[in-house]
Amino acid sequence: MAVNSFNKGAVSPLLSVWRSTLALAGVLLLSACSHDSALPPFTASGYAADQGAVRIWRKDVNGEVHLLSAFSPWHKGNTSTAEYRWQDDALSLIELNIYSKTPEHIRVRFDGRGELSFMQREVDGQKQQLSSDQIALYRYRAEQIRQTSDALRQGRVVLRQGRWHADGTVTTCESQTIKPDLDAWARERIERRQRHSSMEVSVAWLEASEGSQLLLVANEDFCTWQPTEKHF
Repeated sequence: MAVNSFNKGAVSPLLSVWRSTLALAGVLLLSACSHDSALPPFTASGYAADQGAVRIWRKDVNGEVHLLSAFSPWHKGNTSTAEYRWQDDALSLIELNIYSKTPEHIRVRFDGRGELSFMQREVDGQKQQLSSDQIALYRYRAEQIRQTSDALRQGRVVLRQGRWHADGTVTTCESQTIKPDLDAWARERIERRQRHSSMEVSVAWLEASEGSQLLLVANEDFCTWQPTEKHF
């Protein structure tokens, strides 16, 4: 997997990603007002940011919100994941993983009053402490991704993933075979990637009332790590 590092050197590009999504979140929240309020407890969504693609899985059960986001850069950089939990709208967990030559793992916990109860940063197996500024940044980022997720969920922007076939159909990670309504540019991008791969490529795309949008094409099998409702 791959995303920009969550260390201080990656703050600027990551913040630019969040800035670019705030306008998107506002538009989606406005359009969401006309939708049925009954939403499924487990959802998958995402968006295309300036720096890369963001995929989001979310589960809402008994007042707890569990959210996992994966950021994949368009060009250079590493994929990273961010996992968050809220209990009754109070942030309780932040867990970040950066998949690079020097793997990085960050875990921060908060108690029921919102006070810091645990923090640890591990870089290439070496444990380190986090500064208060770093924790504040991670907390801010958690609230931003939650707001964006709220907007995407209300706007019924749905993420789908699976293996692309030569006839233009996709076998999704849920074992359904469907034909995405993608435009000619998206199909050409997939076919170009497929010509350079000995196996069927994976695709991720978004579906909404306005239409479909290709998000990612890769040789990697997205389905091997995609969360499922039962185990999320």
